[in-house]
Amino acid sequence: MSLDHGRCLASGERFVSVSIIDVRPRMGCYLAGKLPRGDWMADFAALRRNMVDCQLRTYDVTDRAVLGGMDAVPREMFVPASLREIAYIDQPVALDDFGGRGRQMLAPMTCGRLLQTLDVQPGQTFLDYACGTGYTSAVAAALGAVVTAYDVSTELRQVARALLSTPETADVVVADALPMGPFNLIFINGSCEREPHELFALLAEGGKLVLVQGGGRSGRAMLHQRSGTAFSGRAIFDTVAQSLEEFRRIKAFAL
Repeated sequence: MSLDHGRCLASGERFVSVSIIDVRPRMGCYLAGKLPRGDWMADFAALRRNMVDCQLRTYDVTDRAVLGGMDAVPREMFVPASLREIAYIDQPVALDDFGGRGRQMLAPMTCGRLLQTLDVQPGQTFLDYACGTGYTSAVAAALGAVVTAYDVSTELRQVARALLSTPETADVVVADALPMGPFNLIFINGSCEREPHELFALLAEGGKLVLVQGGGRSGRAMLHQRSGTAFSGRAIFDTVAQSLEEFRRIKAFAL
């Protein structure tokens, strides 16, 4: 797969991109036959290319494998049908129509930079926590990771299992209970008001975990890494994401 010259559709300015030469294995023709053929599919392909050129590249996502994976996976298939036309905007997308009850898919730029931070390598074990409908799982599988997906929502797990039942993602396991690990990499699709110590414990030695820390309109992407029984953490970039109910800080009430 390669990207030659693209056009930033939002600005109308010419954008010269670098060729993507190593989309990691197994994507092929992803979800072939799941979308209507013709102009609609071509339009989504153009929007996907625009997302790569005008959102990801301009937001410091430079890893060719991540760019290639996100260019290959049809994001529109992982959002409700009524929202497919906005699947590629630089905003989170609501998953309520899938039974997500307030849950959202991460904005493309946040997802791309978090994946780049993990530096996913083929064969690494990858936990996609709060997987939603499985978009991040599909991209991680495109990068060659051995992916386990989990979400506390039964409805979203069912949707993810159905959407990931393709040859390209056949090895992705959608778990009905939180897996025991250990995992080389953990990706949390949402923000945490408190540190998710129960997920830190699932990291293998040297393992890495990314999340968005904070709530509301202020948040910070964080990278945590395990060394023995210690866990280091550092800020990567500012961003926002929907707060995950299970990691909200318990408020203390004064009497």
